[in-house]
Amino acid sequence: MTATSGPPTTAAADHPARLDRVREVLQDQGIGALIVTPSADLRYLTGYDALPLERLTALVVPAQGDPVVIVPALERPAALASPIGAAGLMVAAWTETEDPFSLVAGVLGDVSVVAVADQMWAEKLLRLQAALPRVRTVAGGRVLRELRMRKTDAEVAALRRAGAAIDAVHAEVPTWLRVGRTEREVGKDIADAILAAGHASVEFVIVGSGLNGASPHHELSDRVIAEGDPVVVDIGGTMPDGYCSDSTRTYVMGEPPAEYAETYEVLLAAQRAACHSVRPGVLAEDVDSAARDVLAAAGFGDLFIHRTGHGIGLECHEEPYIVAGSAVALEPGMTFSIEPGFYVEGRWGARIEDIVACTGTGVERLNLRPRELVTVQG
Repeated sequence: MTATSGPPTTAAADHPARLDRVREVLQDQGIGALIVTPSADLRYLTGYDALPLERLTALVVPAQGDPVVIVPALERPAALASPIGAAGLMVAAWTETEDPFSLVAGVLGDVSVVAVADQMWAEKLLRLQAALPRVRTVAGGRVLRELRMRKTDAEVAALRRAGAAIDAVHAEVPTWLRVGRTEREVGKDIADAILAAGHASVEFVIVGSGLNGASPHHELSDRVIAEGDPVVVDIGGTMPDGYCSDSTRTYVMGEPPAEYAETYEVLLAAQRAACHSVRPGVLAEDVDSAARDVLAAAGFGDLFIHRTGHGIGLECHEEPYIVAGSAVALEPGMTFSIEPGFYVEGRWGARIEDIVACTGTGVERLNLRPRELVTVQG
């Protein structure tokens, strides 16, 4: 396979239908409009992967009326070349000497409440609020959260392809893990393979060997991998259609210490229990408990220091979050990670991560590599 390049674009989607649904939610919630700046939200709603510039680009979706995409004049050709052009959305360009926030205010008209994208830059939010002194702004997540965390069949298929691509990389990891190599050297091979497997970009490469495996987000260092080291490899990228991969497997260089191997078997049972608990109607926090309870019963509960999972789609981390206190009831089409781990500071760590989809009857794992501890010789 050959590497791909260029910015990702969203998988084939009915963007006008998504915009219609946003208008329905706005009307239901009594919100006058939604304003979205460059982000995964903008890609979700329009397919436009706009650059996050100091110049304002914004999608304005009124509860009543047609959406308008406001762009700097020099970005108008790029906007029209994106799915925005094919969808026939109105594009309003502003010049260097114009105030784009006044343009936004003019599009909004007489509204009292506006939802803004959760990831809008603070500088732009402050200027927007100055242009709309009588308008109350609220977080746009309340509008988009419910839409984005319920994936269509096409989106689940995109995540399935992403899962297969990152599985292909994990299949090769044992060929790069060698005693005497550094984490950084192994990470370079992995990053190259992520692109070769069909991803458009590499989002992260974690190679945590030995004591570095006790840091869940360690990434890479110049530590030399040694005989007997457990090695946590957590990797992910973004596919050309914009959907993300994320999977963790744990390897060991030679024979694992008996204590480590025994704890890993408990972790494997915890990950299996959490996956098997997934079905419509189950609360996200109950999936977290399914994993956590297995580790706690074996005396390892204090070693599991993070949530069990996170949603995934156009972003690697999005709703729903699989964590204590989350009363989100699972529904078909929700996709998220299940990734319990254990971490002993100064010694080692381990994690097993699959992306799964809630189906009409249960769960589908979107990562299919073996989850047992992988012994690497040499």
